[in-house]
Amino acid sequence: MEDEREDVQKKTFTKWVNAQFSKFGKQHIENLFSDLQDGRRLLDLLEGLTGQKLPKEKGSTRVHALNNVNKALRVLQNNNVDLVNIGSTDIVDGNHKLTLGLIWNIILHWQVKNVMKNIMAGLQQTNSEKILLSWVRQSTRNYPQVNVINFTTSWSDGLALNALIHSHRPDLFDWNSVVCQQSATQRLEHAFNIARYQLGIEKLLDPEDVATTYPDKKSILMYITSLFQVLPQQVSIEAIQEVEMLPRPPKVTKEEHFQLHHQMHYSQQITVSLAQGYERTSSPKPRFKSYAYTQAAYVTTSDPTRSPFPSQHLEAPEDKSFGSSLMESEVNLDGYQTALEEVLSWLLSAEDTLQAQGEISNDVDVVKEQFHTHEGYMMDLTAHQGRVGNILQLGSKLIGTGKLSEDEETEVQEQMNLLNSRWECLRVASMEKQSNLHRVLMDLQNQKLKELNDWLTKTEERTRKMEEEPLGPDLEDLKRQVQQHKVLQEDLEQEQVRVNSLTHMVVVVDESSGDHATAALEEQLKVLGDRWANICRWTEARWVLLQDILLKWQRLTEEQCLFSAWLSEKEDAVNKIHTTGFKDQNEMLSSLQKLAVLKADLEKKKQSMGKLYSLKQDLLSTLKNKSVTQKTEAWLDNFARCWDNLVQKLEKSTAQISQAVTTTQPSLTQTTVMETVTTVTTREQILVKHAQEELPPPPPQKKRQITVDSEIRKRLDVDITELHSWITRSEAVLQSPEFAIFRKEGNFSDLKEKVNVGYALIFISVLILCCL
Repeated sequence: MEDEREDVQKKTFTKWVNAQFSKFGKQHIENLFSDLQDGRRLLDLLEGLTGQKLPKEKGSTRVHALNNVNKALRVLQNNNVDLVNIGSTDIVDGNHKLTLGLIWNIILHWQVKNVMKNIMAGLQQTNSEKILLSWVRQSTRNYPQVNVINFTTSWSDGLALNALIHSHRPDLFDWNSVVCQQSATQRLEHAFNIARYQLGIEKLLDPEDVATTYPDKKSILMYITSLFQVLPQQVSIEAIQEVEMLPRPPKVTKEEHFQLHHQMHYSQQITVSLAQGYERTSSPKPRFKSYAYTQAAYVTTSDPTRSPFPSQHLEAPEDKSFGSSLMESEVNLDGYQTALEEVLSWLLSAEDTLQAQGEISNDVDVVKEQFHTHEGYMMDLTAHQGRVGNILQLGSKLIGTGKLSEDEETEVQEQMNLLNSRWECLRVASMEKQSNLHRVLMDLQNQKLKELNDWLTKTEERTRKMEEEPLGPDLEDLKRQVQQHKVLQEDLEQEQVRVNSLTHMVVVVDESSGDHATAALEEQLKVLGDRWANICRWTEARWVLLQDILLKWQRLTEEQCLFSAWLSEKEDAVNKIHTTGFKDQNEMLSSLQKLAVLKADLEKKKQSMGKLYSLKQDLLSTLKNKSVTQKTEAWLDNFARCWDNLVQKLEKSTAQISQAVTTTQPSLTQTTVMETVTTVTTREQILVKHAQEELPPPPPQKKRQITVDSEIRKRLDVDITELHSWITRSEAVLQSPEFAIFRKEGNFSDLKEKVNVGYALIFISVLILCCL
């Protein structure tokens, strides 16, 4: 089996390396083991993968080969490629196992992890195999004939591979035609051809390598990653959680499973499922997550003193493999030696696997992965303990037959002692490793819980102070409070990492304690989850409120600045208008025209006063701050006073010009008067109409009584009386015999003079009325 797997990996990895060389324009290799021995082709491969120029030794001696390989290993170390127990001599000597391990680590780094790093970062996951399996299951869930639970046996029949391609590209082939194909080899050949000619994926595997009882996992992983690279890569949290809840079936017989069930303890995994919080587009960053817990149980052991493996000489339950068939037939030395070699070969591999697990990390997520990996390893040991026992029983039976010579008997006895001793050492070491993993994991998890609890306490106090602090009292203070809130949001984003690390908490409990052992932890997680959720909700609501108030405040401030500038401009304009000492009639008419225009501007600007009151009311109803209310009211009262002062200045200027008209009694030509009246009237109409069209009706405002000077009113009454008298006299003149004489003679010069004086009186009266 090991030789077959090595051959498959050699063939598959060679195809992968040559596929990379094709991309880089390099010559292909023929033999993976011998062609990499001098290190040159290894450096060629790394040159293409890293994009760096890697010089090679010019000589061809062993020393040069070692230098080339050492250089390649340094490049791999600089790129954080795992190189456990792989040295330059192993590659130069053509060690098959370690050469395959080196190439696999290169594939794992540059194909598997590099292809999946973005989606792993987005999902906050570190296990690429779990993400890939989640993607496969999510893609093939609508195919009832397919149930992928691993990267070995689930792919043997060829249906999974075809379903994976068809789920994303149903236009490439008919699914029913694949199902109807008779052999797994045909289905696999079909999938490989579709992937090669339609998706551009090299045929790294052969159908006969996959259509076996137990295909090579690394080869399958490598090929599925190539599909992942070219097909849509959506993976949902639900799909990941589904994979995490998949059972881990041990490879044991019914008898072994029964013994395992009664000898082992139980552990429980507290799965903290995260729910995405509510998100608003106004927030500068994604929102936070709140969590609750669910549970899932799986079998493991928590006490190295209560081992699932019997110590000393094993007496295994009946097992139909590894020597059991020999025990049922005639016992012979050759059969015993063959079975012993098989068990020793497996034992050596198990010892290497335990050694390769490495030191226990101090990162909680990594330790969880190590814990689950070792758990699977322990299940594998349990599956093989009966086989070790069978060999020991077989040896004892062989000695008991009395057919062995003294030397043969001694040799068999030594072999049995060696096998039992190595098994016992492996058993103790694996149990100690499991105990240490659980202890470290529980310490790290409790530390994370304490850190989260302390952070929540500080943050709750922090939010309480922020809540108690009044918003404002001015715009700059509000902006400062917005910046403080952004800092809080950033802190929540950072703390989200710690919350995520508390997903899938693992606690090992005694079989007798059952669910009661996790009750306290469940309650602790629930309390922490509620506190976290409350902080997230408060942060979101507070952000929305701050953004709303900031926007309203900025609008009010902007309108205040514009209105204040307009008032100052109009006050300057009024102050510059001459009201006395006119040089001529044109100067007096110009002043009257300017006053009329200012009067129209004031009518238009009344709408802005109403808008200011509306913005103020909208802000204060949201802010609810007495200090801000008083300050805003003071601003608006000041604007009202400035408005009243401007109105009074216009009234006073109008009165002064009216007095000047009465005093001088100007004689104006009809053309000058009509042009002035037309200009002023048109300008007023345009301004008033523009204000009515563009501005909405003003809200109710404070009523202010305008006091009109009694002298102005008297002057107006006198002018109106004089105008009425003039009109009466003019009517009498038009009806008199004198007017008939004027018409007969055609002499209207005197009459025009009298009419011009009348027009002047009318125009001045109209202007005075407008200014009032």
